[in-house]
Amino acid sequence: MTRRELTPADYMIMLRRHWLLITILTVVGPFLGYGVARALPSRFKSSTLVLVEQPSVPTEFVKPVDTTDVNERLASMQQQILSRTRLEPIIHQYGLFASDVNTTSMDDLVARLQKAIEVTPVLPMALTRSESLPGFYVNVTLEDARTAQEVCTTVTSMFIEENLRRRQEQSEDTTQFLSQQLTDAKSKLDDQDAKLAAFKGRYIGALPEQEQTNLNLLSGLTSQLDATSQAIARAQQDKTFTQSMLGQQVAEFQSAQTGQTPDTIQKQLADLQTQLTSLRARYTDDYPDVIKTKADIAALEKKIAAGNAPKTQQEEDSDKAQKSSVEPIQITQLRAQIHAYDQVMAEKTKEQDQIKQQIKTYQDRIQSSPTVEEQYKELTRGYQTALDSYNELQKKRDDSAMATDLERKQQGEQFRVLDPANLPDKPSFPDRTLFAGGGLAGGLAIGIALALLIEMQNTSMRTERDVEFALRLPVLAIVPAIDPVGSKKGSGIPQLPPAEPIVSHGARA
Repeated sequence: MTRRELTPADYMIMLRRHWLLITILTVVGPFLGYGVARALPSRFKSSTLVLVEQPSVPTEFVKPVDTTDVNERLASMQQQILSRTRLEPIIHQYGLFASDVNTTSMDDLVARLQKAIEVTPVLPMALTRSESLPGFYVNVTLEDARTAQEVCTTVTSMFIEENLRRRQEQSEDTTQFLSQQLTDAKSKLDDQDAKLAAFKGRYIGALPEQEQTNLNLLSGLTSQLDATSQAIARAQQDKTFTQSMLGQQVAEFQSAQTGQTPDTIQKQLADLQTQLTSLRARYTDDYPDVIKTKADIAALEKKIAAGNAPKTQQEEDSDKAQKSSVEPIQITQLRAQIHAYDQVMAEKTKEQDQIKQQIKTYQDRIQSSPTVEEQYKELTRGYQTALDSYNELQKKRDDSAMATDLERKQQGEQFRVLDPANLPDKPSFPDRTLFAGGGLAGGLAIGIALALLIEMQNTSMRTERDVEFALRLPVLAIVPAIDPVGSKKGSGIPQLPPAEPIVSHGARA
């Protein structure tokens, strides 16, 4: 039978042959499972639900300092809370595993308590499309229901306190760090400010933003210099003309006084002075004709002066006094005009020197402007960088300070207990119904397996197909078996024994 393919009918026949064994094992299985469940020590499971509440102030107004994912933070806190340092006091406080304290090491007890504590995240709903953790469960499974509840409450409180402590410490540490960085940035900004102020004081007037002003001032000074030079030239021209007229008037006056006629020399001198005035109006003092004319005038003046004996200053003053008293009013006016022209030329010459000095100053500023601009840009860039860093750190420090104040007032993200730890009224393990069901399924499976095993070990042939498969010959007829007389109650007809198959073998039947 084991060598041929079995049909569902074969399996049904086997089940009918061994139904008693299968039924006994199936009936005994639930009782056996229930008995095992009764024999195992009971464990009670206490659970609590903790929700992750979002900050009361929107994050658009106050950004939290701790931006780590709640799942990562929860995993980190779980490792810390379920460490030996935190769990060992709980074992001593509630007297856990009292029967094994003397025979088991503390590391093994801590490991048992770690296995008894289970932290399960709450998955967000698919419709919300949110990746943040909405909450988590804390489950504690122990042999005593009250102890499980108390340990669950304690562990949950540890999670809540650890979350508050960690967020507050992180906010305070961040604020303190940013305050120190802000102080350093303020010191650097002050140094840059001092360097920039010193540079501006050193190159006052030559700064890049003053270049256009310097160009405008230089243009104005150049115009003033031209006007002053023209004023000096006009004054010199007027003085020369006045001097020629004075010479003529003086010569006429002296000739009238002495009876001499120095008209020829005076006329030549006047002509030369007029010519010199005309040349100066058109050319500079370095022009050759101007130089020659000046030399001729000097020669004539020397010739005229040679005829007069030198006089002391006192005699000249006396002569001037006499002449002023006796000279005509025209000569006196001409002398006053010449003196006024001298004063005007002196003032204009002084003004011209001042303008030239100012022009040189502004020209030096404009020439040094590229170098100053490069240094100024470098200092300005360093100052701007320090200022931006200071402003950014100040903003971050202010945001961190607000976040720290928010955490201190417990208005930030925090854990809130939604369902307190329950007191289990029945053990979570072992589940006797489940064990009974498992015993039922196990007994049925064992019964079927034993029936199949018995059938596989039985080599008897019970059907026509078994005979044909074993002998590889067709069955021609089947002789029924006749039971002994009286084997069937209530019937006087003798029963035939079971039919025996007649097998043909070659020519024999």
